[in-house]
Amino acid sequence: MPALALVAFVESSVFPIPPDVMLIPMILAAPHRAFRFAALCTMASVAGGFLGYAIGYFAFDAIGEPVLRFYHAMDSYEALKASFAKWGVWIIMIKGMTPIPYKLVTIASGAFKFNLLSFTLASIISRFVRFFLVATLFWLYGPPIRDFIERRLVLVTSVFAVALVGGFVLLRYI
Repeated sequence: MPALALVAFVESSVFPIPPDVMLIPMILAAPHRAFRFAALCTMASVAGGFLGYAIGYFAFDAIGEPVLRFYHAMDSYEALKASFAKWGVWIIMIKGMTPIPYKLVTIASGAFKFNLLSFTLASIISRFVRFFLVATLFWLYGPPIRDFIERRLVLVTSVFAVALVGGFVLLRYI
């Protein structure tokens, strides 16, 4: 659980791998703890979001921009900047529920000096929905999914690797 919390925390600000990589196998291994894992991911991700917010708010030029450049997300950042003032809460909530790197939203929120209370509430809602949806799906349908993964481990890991690399490549063009 501490490792899951750490990954969920750092993924919200600087780490490239989403906590789902740990969350899903943990739920499959211990389905009775699925919602405890989801709650931990939610709390740690929101807490990590504050680090991303602080990076954007206090150190965008020194830290935030290099992180976004590393992930080839500056074009996405500039596009986000154009619509953030009008749709900020909705942007945080929608992007916070998707596999799109949440660190882009947290750093941008701080860099844009977005209202901290609005950022916090939108982050709590979006991360709660995201992680509890994953927990619910794998709690309900975990055994057949686990069986599929166990029978086709090479296929599943290959598809995951392609999706992960493809996500970084796609991020360059979004």
